[in-house]
Amino acid sequence: MERKPRKFDNRNAEKEFEERVVQINRVAKVVKGGRRMRFSALVVIGDKKGRVGFGTGKANEVPDAIKKATEDAKHNLIRVPLVDTTIPHEIVGTYGAGEVVLRPATEGTGVIAGGPVRAVMELAGVGDVLSKCLGSRTPINVVRATFDALQNMKTLRKVSDLREKKPEEIRY
Repeated sequence: MERKPRKFDNRNAEKEFEERVVQINRVAKVVKGGRRMRFSALVVIGDKKGRVGFGTGKANEVPDAIKKATEDAKHNLIRVPLVDTTIPHEIVGTYGAGEVVLRPATEGTGVIAGGPVRAVMELAGVGDVLSKCLGSRTPINVVRATFDALQNMKTLRKVSDLREKKPEEIRY
């Protein structure tokens, strides 16, 4: 008796990324007949092992907007350098009028951060960090400023290569 090939069941597969909806916004476009309502979504995804991404999506229904934002986030993944459970050094990320200050923290401190920054840090796998938002507090600008900071982080190996020294020769 010949066996039929099984179709892959996506429901039972373990998700690679965890997703978190940061903001859902109702937007209106004014047309001749009145207002046309749509929804925009801001979603952050991450594997809690150093990979994180964010995306935006817009659709007529909220679930469709979230699905589009999740797909967009998968295309914007970055790798976050981690030192144990925190970040390697203090850094300021900017986007537009918004700034996000990120500082490494001792183990056990936790994620001291507001909504959008907390979502990014937790999904990136950062367990201990201090943060402060300055300027614009719009969630999309805060998330983009956080990503700017994470992308500009330098590891000990990167710094040693730039200075053409061995990692042991560099002091903090």
